[in-house]
Amino acid sequence: MTEITIRPLELADHAEWRRLWTAYLDFYNTVLPEKIYGLAWKRLFTEGEFEPKGLIALVDGKAVGLTHYLYHRSGWSEANNCYLQDLFADPAARGKGVGAALIEAVKQEAAKLGVTNVYWMTHETNATARKLYDRVARRTGFIEYDLL
Repeated sequence: MTEITIRPLELADHAEWRRLWTAYLDFYNTVLPEKIYGLAWKRLFTEGEFEPKGLIALVDGKAVGLTHYLYHRSGWSEANNCYLQDLFADPAARGKGVGAALIEAVKQEAAKLGVTNVYWMTHETNATARKLYDRVARRTGFIEYDLL
């Protein structure tokens, strides 16, 4: 099996981050304005307890996956929760453990802060990802609603 390296995003990763995040957004048929790309990148490097964080997955030095996650308060516990907001593996790298490695890395980062609740959402039609999620996590049964 090929070794997967997971590390925090670095400023030098901008082009690969943009490529991977654009592919992720394309998967969800989403187009964001250039302003949001710039803002998202800036926030990933802004210090602060509740600012988003980013990790990148590398195989043989090539970027093959990414995740964005953030912490937030909860009225149900003293510790924060960790929301794994975006998770993407390059299609050529799928089925090779990239997604699972990124999830595990977020779990480990959260644990360093005493955070045990790491959660995420996916679309009900995302069957490929759901196979992984069903293997590495428990499905809570909650249904999402929003006011967009």
